[in-house]
Amino acid sequence: MTDQVSVLLHHARARITRHSPHEAADAMRRGALLVDLRPTEYRWRFGEVPGAIAVSRHVLEWRLDVTSEHRLKELRAGDRDQEIVLMCNEGYTSSLAAYQVMSQLGLTRVADVTGGFTAWRAAGLPTVSRLSAG
Repeated sequence: MTDQVSVLLHHARARITRHSPHEAADAMRRGALLVDLRPTEYRWRFGEVPGAIAVSRHVLEWRLDVTSEHRLKELRAGDRDQEIVLMCNEGYTSSLAAYQVMSQLGLTRVADVTGGFTAWRAAGLPTVSRLSAG
């Protein structure tokens, strides 16, 4: 028997765009916002993607609601078509979150990173470490 969360994950992934780490990096170069959903401890311990915007999962809807005064300053007011790429540690939470914010907030271009930050780092893409930054 398949557990419910696996069914939910499969359903979400069938409805969102999933980018490889290199495709996500290309999206950033085109102007997409890369939103890092990982907890602060993970970002401190494992590093961060330069240019990514850290948003805790528990406030994601407030930060991505383009009609809200609490939206990320990088989001254009009212623009539901702005490209947003979500990234978590391994690509599970980001898949569920991408589907949820698309469905609930009417955003049209929300994707996630297959394999998350772990895959990004393994692909040799740029990361920065707060621990080595002093």
